[in-house]
Parts: sequence; C-alpha cells; structure tokens
Amino acid sequence: MSKMKVLAVDDNRTNLHILQVFLKKLGHEVILAENGEEAVRKFETESPDLVLLDIMMPVMDGFEAARRIKGMTRDRWTPVIFLSALNRDENLVEGLDAGADDYLTKPINFVVLEAKLRSMQRSLSMQQVAIDSLHRVQAISDNVLDAIITSDDQGVIVSANLSAERIFGWNQSEIVGRNIAMLLPDEASAKRAGQPGGTPPAVSGNEQEVLARHKDGHQFPATLSISQVMLDNQQMEICVVRDITERKQAEQQLRANARQLQTYYDQTQAEQQLALRLMEKQLHRSGLRDRRLKYKVIPAEHFSGDIVAATRSPDNRFYALLADATGHGLAAAISALPVLALFYRMTKLNRTVQEIILELNQQLKESMPVGRFVAITLVCLDEQSRQGEIWVGGTPEAFLFDRWGRTTKTFPSANLPLGIVASSELGGEPIAFSWEAENQLVLCSDGLLEATNPADEQFGTSGLIQAIANTSPGDRFPKIEAALQAHQNGTPASDDVSLMLIDCP
Repeated sequence: MSKMKVLAVDDNRTNLHILQVFLKKLGHEVILAENGEEAVRKFETESPDLVLLDIMMPVMDGFEAARRIKGMTRDRWTPVIFLSALNRDENLVEGLDAGADDYLTKPINFVVLEAKLRSMQRSLSMQQVAIDSLHRVQAISDNVLDAIITSDDQGVIVSANLSAERIFGWNQSEIVGRNIAMLLPDEASAKRAGQPGGTPPAVSGNEQEVLARHKDGHQFPATLSISQVMLDNQQMEICVVRDITERKQAEQQLRANARQLQTYYDQTQAEQQLALRLMEKQLHRSGLRDRRLKYKVIPAEHFSGDIVAATRSPDNRFYALLADATGHGLAAAISALPVLALFYRMTKLNRTVQEIILELNQQLKESMPVGRFVAITLVCLDEQSRQGEIWVGGTPEAFLFDRWGRTTKTFPSANLPLGIVASSELGGEPIAFSWEAENQLVLCSDGLLEATNPADEQFGTSGLIQAIANTSPGDRFPKIEAALQAHQNGTPASDDVSLMLIDCP
C-alpha cells in the first residue's frame, strides 16, 4: 500500500492544517472534517483507509463518531486513531471501547504518529491481500458450471455460488438460511433415514446421481458430490451439484439410436454403422454451411475419428474445429461426441479459445481411458476486427495463405492432444493473428498429408502447398481435391481425410 486515504477530524483548524501538511508530506491523500457529524458523513461518501479523530468537538464528539464509523465498516477493517489532549486512563478506555484501534495524546509526537501510520499501512496491506484472495476465490467459484452450496451440520445453507442460482432458479438471498432439503429432497431423506445430522458414508467423498428440485417445483437429474470440512470448529458440508438433464437426454437419444440401428444391421456391421450414424447426426449442423467455409471429410474403410464443426456465436464470431480421435469405429465416435457437444455449447456462450480447450481437455481427461486422446485444431475469427486465435494440438500444422496462394503464416502443432494430461499441465496459449483481405486459412488432418500414391509416397505438406500455389481463393479448394486425387491415383486412404478451407475476408 504505497499511500492511504486518511480522514483527519479536529475542530481546531490549525491542528487540521498541521495534520494535512504532515500527511501529504508522507504521500497520503487527506480528507478534512471539523466535527464528528461531518466526519461520519465524509466517511460514508469517501471511504477512507484510516481515520485520525479528535475527541472533544462540537455537534458530535469523537466517541460517538467512532461508534458510528465502526458500525459502517462491516466488510473491511478501517483503523481509527484518537488524537486527544485527554490523557487520563478512563479516557483511553472509553476511546478503545468506542471502537478506536489506537490512542495518541496531544501535543502530537509526529515521530510516533508516523510509526503508527506505517504499522497501520502494513496491516491494511495484509488485509487487502486477503480481500483480493477472497475475491479471486469467489470469482472462480461463481464462474464454474456446477452449483457449489455450503451447509452446516443441520443442513442449513450458509452460502451458494452464482451457478446455484442458474441451476435451481433461486436467488442466493432466498436460499441462504434455509434447509438444503428445498434443493435436494432425496439427500435430506437419506440423512433422516440413515444417520441424522450426518452424511451417509456412501455419499461423502463420492459422486452419485440424485433428483434435485427447481424453484418452479420440477425435479431434474443431477450429480452430487459432498465434502465435509471443519470451519470455525463447526462441521460444514460442501455440496457440488451438476445438472445432467442434457446428458441424460443425450444418453436416452443414443440408446434409442442404438436400438434402431440394431434392427437394420447385422451384428458384424453394427459397431461401424453406429459410429457413422452418430457422427453423421452430429456433423450435419447448420454452421458447416457457412459461406466462409469449404470442407470435406472422406472416411476411410472404418471410421477413424476425424470430425469437423463450425458455428457462429451470438456476437458473430466464427468458430471452426477439426479433430481426430484415437481409435476406429465406435470407440473413436464415443471420444469425438463430447468434443462436438462441448464445442457447440461453449461457442453459444461466446467462450474464448483458451476456455473451450481447457474445458474439452478436462472432460476428455475425466471420461476417457488411458491411451485415448483427441488431437484438435480450434480457430476463432472476429471478421470485423480481422483478428483471430488458433490452437493446434496433435493435428498437422495450419496455414494462412494470401490471395495469390503464398504462405503468410504457419501455425505449428506445438501442443499435446487433449485428454492426456490435466488442464493445469496442458500449457500452450492460443496464437493470435491478423489477416489481409482474401486470405484463407487451411486446416487438415494427418490423413490428408499421409495419403499415399501407388509408389507409397505421401502427399505431405509439400503436396498441399504446391496445390495451392498460384491459385485464386475461389479455385483453391477444388485444386487441392484434384491434386490429392491425382496423387492417390486410386490408392485407398488408410485414414480419414479431412480438409477445411476458411475465407478470411
């Protein structure tokens, strides 16, 4: 804390002037008041960091002013130092009882006062660090997707984050002080039937599915995990609740699709057909028909995990994703489905590339077995400002070409695929870039670069760049297709071939 805002209060103008000169010399901002009533009024409007307060004043004395000031400082500590000619012990006691934090007798020893101000500065700095830390924790809590609800050992709600308001429909002020049974009736019943006042062992520390209750009365499926902590010598419970309505609906739809597919296809082809059907339902989204986008996905004999997605957010940012999940058939499809679902959900919320990547990684890390991962290129373009971001992890490098087909920027594959390490270890910030008129961004999967000809030679990055060289933006996509077809010369692809060409206006 380099300087403080100090409220100096004294009915003697000479004393006030001396205090003002002294405090300004120390680098502090000074607010002046000549009686207790004025001090209380200026404290309310100016929010000073520290108060220097005389006792004997007209209108309102210092004792009453101190009591009122302390009554207004519930959220943070504001030190009050009495400066008074009254030096008897009972005056000191009365001042401290009124809420003062220190007491100096007049005439003022300015060396001692300066030392006390430095001490108060250190304390206020530590308070500010604590407040900032609390705000950071609160900001994190309020921006997670799950509801976080704290209750005491009787089930009375003590606090709730903003996601709890979104999920349950209640304002924080409406649920704090009420029993958690209003939100989680099944959980409260389990406690009453099992261990009154305590959490059943099967619930604490684990995640289970429950029915939660919304403000409007309807019940919805949710996952619940509970942690018990001791705070201020009192046992508290932290409940993390996630609304899984969409997941349940998706699961029901997947089960319905599986039953339908089993009716039409025999057992040996069921897995591959299911994978293709599920991916087809996900890939046929309106965003892929965007006028700025040209794309192609050529599946190999067995679906190998390539997916593409594109959409525009509510503020008209254009997002595109090209991904390649490990494995073949249904195993690859199951890895790819959550990527698509999260991509479309988070882009609707105008999330940044970094936020989407971290959420995708967290979900894949939690849901996929070891050895399964998804390579991804994710792009976000703001066409109005001609500014974009791109993140490449495990997929081939991406390219930005100018109107004549020359490479202006290369975006290397410098990050790990998603689902291998925890988000805290993932690293790798998105790369920011800008573009000129008629530039085009090219993304591809390794299936395109590794496509071979009859001599077992790969198409490679060189084949892609040569196909684009000296082409106009409108002719570029068919030129790449023709060059790839000519290179393969009838040789079937061993992996899915994906290509996205995005116009950068």
